[in-house]
Amino acid sequence: MIEIRNLEKSFVLHNQGAAVIPVMAGAHLDVSAGECVALTGASGAGKSTLMRMIYGNYLANGGSIKVGDVDVARAEPREILTLRREVLGYVSQFLRVVPRVPTLSVVAEPLLALGTPVEEAEARAQDLLAQLNIPERLWSLSPTTFSGGEQQRVNIARGFAHRYPALLLDEPTASLDAKNREVVLSLIEDAKAGGAAIIGIFHDEAARDRVCDRVVDVTGFTPVRAA
Repeated sequence: MIEIRNLEKSFVLHNQGAAVIPVMAGAHLDVSAGECVALTGASGAGKSTLMRMIYGNYLANGGSIKVGDVDVARAEPREILTLRREVLGYVSQFLRVVPRVPTLSVVAEPLLALGTPVEEAEARAQDLLAQLNIPERLWSLSPTTFSGGEQQRVNIARGFAHRYPALLLDEPTASLDAKNREVVLSLIEDAKAGGAAIIGIFHDEAARDRVCDRVVDVTGFTPVRAA
């Protein structure tokens, strides 16, 4: 489902005399349907950079990133938007929403964008919010007013609303108590059982050991190692 070949990335520091900082070279990675792969490595090794390249937020300097039939490294913006809407979900650590939009609408939006009937989309959103212990009295309020942990749970509900064939998870259990951590891990297991190919960053070792099938150390993709 996800196939990465000879991926390269460097950053140009335009405010530092156009200095070029190579951060990744020769990266290879395959993730099959129903498999969860954890990215590991020291801070700054390139875990988040790799995730952002897969999602199309960072442009690759070389190589390919195939998600389904789309090569993100070469795709047009409209192709990437379609991929994100239909195929590739991303659960980040931070909730970014339009202020004043109700929480229920925030979670249902990915389904509505696919043409799902409003009642069906909202029922799925309600189910996820209830699972993640967001009180019903808050569903009509904007999540921008919530605590950090509540915002994280809304973000997770939104990320799992549509059953994406591929998922990127950036610290999905961060800031969660034991009860809600268990819910998130169950959602990940359900997504795997449904055939989702998942790449995640898990600093929670117990969570990683439970839901991940393999671990990939991204320091193996640094230019020094790859040379």
